Amino acid sequence: MKIELIATAAMGLEAVVARQVKALGYTDVQVDNGKVTFRGDTGAICRANLWLRSADRVLVKLGEFPATDFDQLFEETKALSWPDWLPKNAAFPVNGKSQKSQLSSVPACQSVVKKAVVESLKDHYHLEWFPEDGPKYVIEVSLYKDVATLTLDTSGPGLHKRGYRELSAPAPLKETLAAALVELSYWNPDRVLLDPFCGSGTIPIEAALIGLNIAPGLGRKFAAEEWPTVPKDLWQRAREEARDLARWDRKLSILGTDIDGKVLSMAKYHARRAGVKEHTRFLELPVSKVRTSHEYGCIICNPPYGERLGDREKAEQIYREMGRAFAPLETWSIYVLTAHQGFEKYYGRRADRKRKLYNGRIRCDYYQYFGPRPPLTNEGESD
Repeated sequence: MKIELIATAAMGLEAVVARQVKALGYTDVQVDNGKVTFRGDTGAICRANLWLRSADRVLVKLGEFPATDFDQLFEETKALSWPDWLPKNAAFPVNGKSQKSQLSSVPACQSVVKKAVVESLKDHYHLEWFPEDGPKYVIEVSLYKDVATLTLDTSGPGLHKRGYRELSAPAPLKETLAAALVELSYWNPDRVLLDPFCGSGTIPIEAALIGLNIAPGLGRKFAAEEWPTVPKDLWQRAREEARDLARWDRKLSILGTDIDGKVLSMAKYHARRAGVKEHTRFLELPVSKVRTSHEYGCIICNPPYGERLGDREKAEQIYREMGRAFAPLETWSIYVLTAHQGFEKYYGRRADRKRKLYNGRIRCDYYQYFGPRPPLTNEGESD
């Protein structure tokens, strides 16, 4: 059975997520604001949840239709194939959102959708009451410009929750964004990677997962694992495939540094939980002391933004130190995510390219400085 799936994504990451979807072999891919739509079989639910590094969630699209009044929303929702997905003991809370639509009351839309689903299930199961004590199917009604999209959330907790990050550090970077920063860089597993503001280790750990080809969702559970409509053998098969594709024996050179020893202890703990302890190193070091003997490599980092008034000058001083410390690294590629609009001025160099991204609700730029390609070795691989 072919189904339509939506991988939701933070603004600016849609193209990254689309590439990840295509890498899984799904070709019927459409990219829109905040989402990537594609088609696949039921097994695609399992594989997408396990593998999509930069998506927020994987949703099953049940239907899409114009809805300018509540009667239309009710009838069109009721006509969808709810009994194909929801067993009679399903728990099915309804979430909603509405933008630029006549049906602007989200609670009212949620209530109408809930009633319509109940009526659909009543007709199918010949029951008047549903206990909702079984597997959870979170329904979302999303209205945009008077078009309603009805989906089921297959993921449960957001896909950024890989399962390895138990300890919280100040201003953490989401795992999904960290993975995107790595994938938007020129880094590959044969090159050195340095994060001089690594905090609790998210960028180095996500790079290691990419370098070892470890599926980011391999260590967690998903909502759809409890659904009878997604057989357990599909999940087992998808996990076996992921374990077979992992490159556990590959050697990586990934270093994270920070001035805070407490967050570095978190980074080491998280790396161990993620299974990449042997491939990452963490050192207590200020950015001004960063040195390397490697001729080629990548720096990928998320330094302080100076969002608060008292922190702004401190952040600007850090950017100056970065400029001085990185200046000798003429053959390295350097990538910096920050919300500070004056970054290039303090860093002392204009970026080769800028890309607009969002760190949560904060609008940022991803400043990209490209070094030359490393020469090929005799084996045909870059140093």
